[in-house]
Amino acid sequence: MYHGIINVYKEKGFTSHDVVAKLRGICKQKKIGHTGTLDPEAVGVLPVCLGSATKLCDMLTDKTKEYVAVLKLGVVTDTQDLTGTILEEHPVTVTEEQIREVIFSFQGDQLQIPPMYSALKVNGKKLYELAREGKEVERAARPITIHEIEILKEELPEITIRVSCSKGTYIRTLCHDIGQALLCGGAMASLTRTRVGSFQIGQAYPLAKLQQLSDEGRLSEAVLPVEEVFSHLPVMHVEKAGMKALLNGNQLKKSELEAAGTEKTAAVKTEEASGYRVRIHGLDDRFYGIYEYKEEKGLYCPVKMFFPE
Repeated sequence: MYHGIINVYKEKGFTSHDVVAKLRGICKQKKIGHTGTLDPEAVGVLPVCLGSATKLCDMLTDKTKEYVAVLKLGVVTDTQDLTGTILEEHPVTVTEEQIREVIFSFQGDQLQIPPMYSALKVNGKKLYELAREGKEVERAARPITIHEIEILKEELPEITIRVSCSKGTYIRTLCHDIGQALLCGGAMASLTRTRVGSFQIGQAYPLAKLQQLSDEGRLSEAVLPVEEVFSHLPVMHVEKAGMKALLNGNQLKKSELEAAGTEKTAAVKTEEASGYRVRIHGLDDRFYGIYEYKEEKGLYCPVKMFFPE
């Protein structure tokens, strides 16, 4: 069984669930989970967790994501993209200055109303199921953050934008809202997810390539070890006195830990405060999980455990 993460390039026409189903056949294992859906018509980065790494799924969905989207002005659809039914069409007479002013105004913290054609549930039913029945229900606006927007190309009525954003951001809705703000309407024409956290599109594997690697007995080359996702965190080693607590997934005292290397020891002591996170290694130098320092307790507490298989 494989334990780790594969950076999959999701191709057009596949749902995220399709990708997981195909990977179960490629990897010959059932324990697989994806880290956040991509619309069937969208392409790009979809990190998929295997084996014990499925514990990571919720942590990866929290990561900053980056997209390249094509926004088509002058059209409004029921799905907020070009796969839907056209509801309105308008002439596009906006200036370059107006476009830039409106698009850049969407940077920062804001509230976004999720689209009806989404997998969010209201009273136990998915919104897209209600939408297909011709029903529209009130949706609560949700806080999101647009970290950065860059205009890559302007060929009216189409504008290509790069968006770096928080989890829960609907790029379709962003395109729709930009169109509304420009008073001519807008819908998303295409979407590519170029990054999820540290996972970049340039290192993503199409399913056909993964099948080839599997057939050649080389699939492990595409599986990233769990610990590498946390490579930005410092390492601390558990002393013999703390191994029992570690193996039981319990809290650890500072006296039971030693930072890896003298320089790192000094860095940990400098940074140590509530919320400070570290990678924990056992006496065998294997990775066991992520711990967070709780200042009020004076203890390191487990955030997520990944016991060696």
